[in-house]
Amino acid sequence: MTRPLRLTIALATALVAATALAGCSSGGGDNAAGTVTDGKLTIATGQPAYSPWVEDDEPQSGKGFEAALAYAVAKEMGYGKGDVVWKRSTFDSAIAPGAKDWDLNLQQFSINAKRKKAVDMSSAYYTTTQAVVTKKASAAADDTTVAALKKDTIGVAAGSTSIQSVKDVLGVTPQVFNSNDDAVLALQSGQIDAIVTDLPTAFYISASQVKGGTVSAQFPADGTGDQFGIVLPKDSKLTPKVDAALKSLEGDGTLQDLQTKWLSSETNTPVLK
Repeated sequence: MTRPLRLTIALATALVAATALAGCSSGGGDNAAGTVTDGKLTIATGQPAYSPWVEDDEPQSGKGFEAALAYAVAKEMGYGKGDVVWKRSTFDSAIAPGAKDWDLNLQQFSINAKRKKAVDMSSAYYTTTQAVVTKKASAAADDTTVAALKKDTIGVAAGSTSIQSVKDVLGVTPQVFNSNDDAVLALQSGQIDAIVTDLPTAFYISASQVKGGTVSAQFPADGTGDQFGIVLPKDSKLTPKVDAALKSLEGDGTLQDLQTKWLSSETNTPVLK
């Protein structure tokens, strides 16, 4: 039976639309490289983006750990600095299923299986360490060795990996609070000298929750923290290229150099010795 002309046209239009949507959702433009814009690499970060990941909320400056890393990855993939286009996105929308208007997204995304069902995630570019939050006016702010810090009263959040880290590295038992918020109150009131938590949380607490706060030191890396990965649209053609770029940057020492520069030297957050 021959279909009516209008029905045939409607079915054809629907098929074209579905094909276009599928191509967009599967991660990449319709050019050979699989990027949103031919010849450009579109990279997204948060709005706003915070130090030390992005300095002064200006990712295009290349200053800050993730901003600098983005340009290093782009270079490995064959894109010059002028070929990088920055966009902003929320954290939640970046890891939600569906089409994206960017190629890569860096916002301290922890790699996990649930997120990998909705988006692609690169291999790890950073594994979190534990860090020390105190007040600049506190004597603990100058305690940047294990021997000095173990004499301080340390607070940690219940259920956190920080508890075991304090025991293993400092050889002391910390005071355990129901949450980081409770530990912050204890620090503010002078009940404890410092808080130990993961480094990203430490930077957040010191900047927004503790008046006169500082991240005074960080624990040596032990490989047990959360791993951060770059998010890409699901089934992106770029995922293996990003992984290859990160492997190269790790192999030549660039990843470690960027980590040392932006998460230690620039923030005056030495590793405990």
